[in-house]
Amino acid sequence: MKRNRPILFVGGGRITSALCAGLRLGRYSREIVVYDRNPDKLRALRTESRVTTAHDLKEALPRAEILIVAVRPASVPGVLQEIAGTGTWPRLCVSLAAGIPLAALRRSLASPARWVRAMPSPVSRIGRGLTAISFDPAVSTTERARVHDLFEIVGQVIEVSERSFDTFTATYSSSHGYHALATLASAAQRAGLNRKTALTAAAHALSDGIHYWRESDLSVDQLLREAVTPGGIAAASMAAMDKAGYRQAVQRGIQAGITQARRNAVSQKTRKTSPAPT
Repeated sequence: MKRNRPILFVGGGRITSALCAGLRLGRYSREIVVYDRNPDKLRALRTESRVTTAHDLKEALPRAEILIVAVRPASVPGVLQEIAGTGTWPRLCVSLAAGIPLAALRRSLASPARWVRAMPSPVSRIGRGLTAISFDPAVSTTERARVHDLFEIVGQVIEVSERSFDTFTATYSSSHGYHALATLASAAQRAGLNRKTALTAAAHALSDGIHYWRESDLSVDQLLREAVTPGGIAAASMAAMDKAGYRQAVQRGIQAGITQARRNAVSQKTRKTSPAPT
């Protein structure tokens, strides 16, 4: 592959915006091309991240080194049909669509496409993202390294087997942190703290505690023993939350996310392929 060729995003939504911003923050200087039918999205991306906007997919595809499909799962069949209709596409293709398996991608866009599934975090925008990747066996060692290198610009990369991909997707979302922050701060407000103080206390409890775990050599169990003194305030709080069903609620939430990802896969198999907006 010629290394001076651009990457091409098909779909100019939130995750594309986050990745483009993170790539530029990480001093990625090569051309980034984005194709989307929404001119407002393209204008915003051009201003924010100095991307090249493409209005003709047929012209953009032959130039690209890597194709990144960044649309909602329901739009994937139509987008891949549109790409297939152009008659040419890059050898290395990456799908960011949750729940769509590699086998379905291979069926929709045949050789020379070699597929990678990737699940990047919106936190990629500030270079602190986490991206899971899963490779089709046909992807070469050199191509695997190229994908690793690209996503490592915006944060940590871990390789996950495809059978575990849906579980990772349901678990890693930054929405868990935002949800916990909002819930904990709201409880503190109801107990008497003002909103600003409640958010500060809740944010410390979540982000700074996790940062300590990342920087230390201690396990989560060791940190819990350190933070939760028997008979203390934290111990009483943790026990009450567990008694109220905290663990079960989280388990049900993860399972619901996995179930939705599997619905996406089933929908992709049964949906008639017709052009869909990006």
